[in-house]
Amino acid sequence: MSEKTYVVALGGNAITREFEEGNIHEQFENTRRSLAGVVHLISLGHRVIITHGNGPQVGNALIRVEETRGLVPPLPLGVIVADLEGGMGYMIEQCLQNKLNDAGLQREVTTVLTQVVVDPDDPSIREPSKFVGPFYKKEEVAELEKSRGWLMKEDKGRGYRRVVPSPAPREIVEKNVIKVLLEAGGIVVAAGGGGIPVYRDERGWLEGVDAVIDKDLASALLGNQVGADVLMILTGVDKVAVNFGTPEQKELDRLSVSEARRYLDAGEFPKGSMGPKIEAAIQFLNGGGREVIISSIENAVQALEGKTGTRIHP
Repeated sequence: MSEKTYVVALGGNAITREFEEGNIHEQFENTRRSLAGVVHLISLGHRVIITHGNGPQVGNALIRVEETRGLVPPLPLGVIVADLEGGMGYMIEQCLQNKLNDAGLQREVTTVLTQVVVDPDDPSIREPSKFVGPFYKKEEVAELEKSRGWLMKEDKGRGYRRVVPSPAPREIVEKNVIKVLLEAGGIVVAAGGGGIPVYRDERGWLEGVDAVIDKDLASALLGNQVGADVLMILTGVDKVAVNFGTPEQKELDRLSVSEARRYLDAGEFPKGSMGPKIEAAIQFLNGGGREVIISSIENAVQALEGKTGTRIHP
């Protein structure tokens, strides 16, 4: 088998599962469980980059900021994303090191704090829509918007939440460092939570943006910019499906880019679930990638062996 470079994107349920408290012990246990596919790839001699979501963790961090407001200075969202990229990277790194030790595999693992350049004129910056943080009552909205400069919107009848931009990723700042580490045989954890959003000002300086970047889109861009062969998106389902949740539901084993685009344009893949994953798959393949695999975290090894999962090709 020829050596390939894989980007493995771990979904949010890889680390914090629905209906769990999400304490650190559960997060470590879930992380260990989620790495079977990564260990399998490493055992075959492939180069691997691991990316991951951070939605629940960002929410908890923002709650901590609000609960300690007045006691310690609040942290901006961009810094929170950076903090989580380091902390969650440590957790994934250590869990993988231990699993490699048990498997008798000698590979170095490291985390790269990853800045991701966005366009300061991205439409989402003018019209934020990504919900973050805790819920508030309607009567609290006006004061929060006035005192903190937030934009608040109602979230599906559950209350009001802050909305922030989610701009498209344009450039991975540390791409060359990541390539060097891969070429040296390292396993790299990068672009955690979609990476730290930044923009370049008129001087060429990097400045932070209070935003969040979609993890799958950032993973696709990272894969393209380091020349990865395969993007593997691990989520909560074994296969991509059309007519999802209806009696006509059909699971798909293979898709071409054109078929994926047609289904996406037809509304088969909602924005809040499979949509960004299919968009990321299309971008990765159009940018030079060779294959995308979408499958569940639990059956990652079987997907790599061709026994399950959906494969998307150019």
